[in-house]
Order: sequence, then structure tokens, then C-alpha cells
Amino acid sequence: MGLRRLGRGAHELRQAPRRRVAGVAVVSIRLHNVGIVVEDLTAVTEFFTHLGLELEGRAMTEGEWAGRVTGLGRQRVEVAMMRTPDGHGRLELSRFIEPEIVADNRRAPVNALGYLRVMFEVDDLDDVLERATARGAELVSDGVVQFEHVYRLCYVRGPEGILIGLAQSTREPASSSTE
Repeated sequence: MGLRRLGRGAHELRQAPRRRVAGVAVVSIRLHNVGIVVEDLTAVTEFFTHLGLELEGRAMTEGEWAGRVTGLGRQRVEVAMMRTPDGHGRLELSRFIEPEIVADNRRAPVNALGYLRVMFEVDDLDDVLERATARGAELVSDGVVQFEHVYRLCYVRGPEGILIGLAQSTREPASSSTE
């Protein structure tokens, strides 16, 4: 089984139209997903589902092609692909069966090098924070912080120490005038 069961896999990316700047074709780039390696794929998938993400698919990724992509050689990885309800953000959760996980940086502080966190913009930060803490997430600070007049923000540690940022816009919607 491959990534086909996960929806739009890496091999099925849509070709982005090329735009031109000063007569020169510019390559378009979009973020496809953020990957996080976990130990308990079911628990982490359930946590993100409870926060509001949707499970796009779950499958075993293995074979010579997969090892060539990652440089790990022979590998077996159980993958769950999650997406935001608007379809613009994706989270690839992976549980390595083979080869074994080699390092554990899940409790690294905010200023550590490498992957740090995933941030979600939410409509109701208090509601999402309540759902996250009900599932075991812990605030990393004293509470929610107001950033200027732009966002209410907080970081929580979710399952397996995954650092998750939550942001709610506090900007006033632009008023539309009909003249």
C-alpha cells in the first residue's frame, strides 16, 4: 500500500501555473504538509481530530521507492494524513516501524534548532484550548497572550510533547461599503 490511499500524495501534486515577473517565468511554491514522527499514531491522530483536523487517510508506506526518497533504505512507516477543514493545511503523522526512531527531541525548548512547532489559526481559541487541555495538552506559559491588536496566541504541549501554537485573529474585519 502506498500514499495513494492518503489522498493527494507527493506523486499527485497539482502542477502550479507559472506566473511571469518582468517577462521571466517564476516557479510557484505551496506548502504541502508538515511531517511529525510519533510513537502512538492512533492517540496523536485522535488528538488532532478532536482539535478539528480531518483524517484524510491512513496507510502503510513501504518499499524501495520510499527508502530512496528518505535516504533511509528499507523502511516501513504507518502514515496518517490530516488536513485542516479549509483544505489548505496538512499534517503528516508518521510512525516508523522500520528502521527504529533514532533521536527524541520532543521536549526541546522553544529556542532549539530544528523542527519546533506547528501553528494553527483558529476561530475560537478558548474553545480549541479547552478541547486540547481536555485531551491532556498543557499550556507552556501562564495563559493566552495578546499580540498587539492582531492575534491572541498560546503554545500547548500535546501528545508525545508535540508543541502546538494556537492563534486567533483579533483584527476587525474590513467593512465593505456599498456606494
